[in-house]
Amino acid sequence: MNIAVAGGTGTVGRHVVRIALARGHRVVSLSRAEGVDLVDGNGLAEALRGVDTVIDVANTQTLNGKKSVQFFTAVTGNLLQQGKAAGVRHHVALSIVGADKAAAGYYAGKLAQEKLVRDSDLPWTILRATQFHEFAEQILHRSSLGPLVLVPRMATQPVAAREVADALVDAAEAGPRGRAADLGGPERRQLADLVRASALKQGQKKRIIEFTAPGPLWRAMRNGDLIPEPGAAVGRQKFSEWLETGTRGT
Repeated sequence: MNIAVAGGTGTVGRHVVRIALARGHRVVSLSRAEGVDLVDGNGLAEALRGVDTVIDVANTQTLNGKKSVQFFTAVTGNLLQQGKAAGVRHHVALSIVGADKAAAGYYAGKLAQEKLVRDSDLPWTILRATQFHEFAEQILHRSSLGPLVLVPRMATQPVAAREVADALVDAAEAGPRGRAADLGGPERRQLADLVRASALKQGQKKRIIEFTAPGPLWRAMRNGDLIPEPGAAVGRQKFSEWLETGTRGT
């Protein structure tokens, strides 16, 4: 199979590329590093020539709803339009568990992405996954104020990025099936505990401060709305195992 991975150099994308190659597929990575601008579409038509399946794990780092919608609308629109023109037969998109229950901020962009995929002419599969193990480290680095780290109250069920990548390649091989079963990690945790463990692992003496904020996004995070419902697929690697083995790049 000829697979194009949108965002192939990112947290999940690099695993998708590696796994798909190991399974014998021909893979092209779509990112600015490879001369493809997914937002404005430059270089995309040429990169998609001969591609059977697109796996879209392109991402943006923003909590602003407008910017998130703009990014995912542009990228998904380009992938679908250029994919159809190139003869792509299957579009696989990664989304987030509970996105419809937290329709604000970053999640608004993921909902816009899902709608474009569902309404497109291309056969599709959407896989929703929970936050990755890397999420705790991202919060640690972005939310530190000197010795303090501000962490939103959040119930999470983190999953290994590599296991998400495995599921995405499985979906590509299985063919279009609409909404795939949601995927979460093997244990439910509080985000603050994960951030605290990450800080200790890195030797950082930080005080973790949990905070509560109003709005649908923060409410969904507190209430466990971003936790998979019964019947979801469950990953194997626990956060503590990921932290100890350092499997970030493997």
